[in-house]
Amino acid sequence: MMERLDARGLFCPLPVIRTQDRVAVMALGERLEVVATDHGVLHDIPAWCRINGHRVVESRDDGSEVTLVVEVGTLPEAPNHGP
Repeated sequence: MMERLDARGLFCPLPVIRTQDRVAVMALGERLEVVATDHGVLHDIPAWCRINGHRVVESRDDGSEVTLVVEVGTLPEAPNHGP
């Protein structure tokens, strides 16, 4: 079952903050469908996902609403620069 986040009527940065809060309590591999009216999420959420180790697996724009599906991941391990 996919969780759904209704971010309609919210403007930057609130859709990303609400996405971050919801993803924080989800398990690896789970998916979150984010529905928003702020078209800025088409850029903001994918950028947030790249930084935080998640990925957008689907995005749709019907003109009035945007829907993104985020798959929860983990940050890649940092390279070992030891001696």
